[in-house]
Amino acid sequence: MERRAEFSRWKAQCLSKADLSRKGSVDEDVAELVQLLNGREQFFTTSSCAGRILLLDANINGFEVQKQNCCWLLVTHKPCVKDDVIAALKKANGDATLKFEPLILHVQCRELQDAQILHSVAIDSGFRNSGITVGKRGKTMLAVRSTHGLEVPLSHKGKLMVTEEYIDFLLEIANQKMEENRKRIERFYNCLQHALERESITDLYPKEKTIKKSNSYSHKKKRNREKADGRSVTEDGDKELENDDDPEVNVTIFPEDY
Repeated sequence: MERRAEFSRWKAQCLSKADLSRKGSVDEDVAELVQLLNGREQFFTTSSCAGRILLLDANINGFEVQKQNCCWLLVTHKPCVKDDVIAALKKANGDATLKFEPLILHVQCRELQDAQILHSVAIDSGFRNSGITVGKRGKTMLAVRSTHGLEVPLSHKGKLMVTEEYIDFLLEIANQKMEENRKRIERFYNCLQHALERESITDLYPKEKTIKKSNSYSHKKKRNREKADGRSVTEDGDKELENDDDPEVNVTIFPEDY
C-alpha cells in the first residue's frame, strides 16, 4: 500500500507540472494514447513525441548531431514538402542535417508487471527498441522506441552538398516513415486497449487464474509420474506447458537515481 501511495504522489506531481517541451503541448497523433495511459492508475507519461521531421543546423561531431548546440531550422509532426526544406536551408550557416525521428514515449509504471504488459504491447506494435529500466528508488520506466529513423547531412559550412532532386527523394522516404510511424501508434493504442481490458477481466475474476495454476500443476505432476514410469508424453497440452515461458524483459539498474 505504501508503494502505491508513493506512486500516486509521483504521478500527481508529474502531471501537475507545466509542459516544458518546445511545442508546449502533447502532439496530436499521440494525444489519445497519452490520455489512455494517464487515465489508468498504474501508469503515467513523463515525456512524449509523436514523431517528427526536422532540419538542424550545427557542427557534426562524428556522425552525431548535438541538438543542444544547434539551430532548429525546421520541425514538423506532419508530412513535409521540398519547398519548406529548401527555404529553411537558405538560413543554414553550418552543417544542416535532415532527420526523421519516430515516436518516443516514456511511461512510469507502478509495478514491473505493469511495465511488462506495456513492453509486450510496444514490441507487438512495431516499437522493437523499447525497454524497461528500474531505478535505484524502485521507479520502473518503460521507453517506447523504434529504429526506423533517418539522418542525412545536406550542407557543409552553409553550402548545399546535394541536389534538390535528392532532397525530394529523401522527403519521400521521410514521409513514408512518418506514415508507418502513425500506423504503429494506432496499433499500439488498439493493442493497449485490448491488453488493459484483459487485465481488468483477470482482476475481476481472480479465481479463474487460480484454477489455471492448479491445472498446470496437475499436468506437471502427471508428466513427472509418466516420466518416472518410463512413458513419453505426447499430449498437446503438455507440450504447450513446456513452451509457455515468460517473455524476456531487458531490465537495467541505474547506479544513481534519475
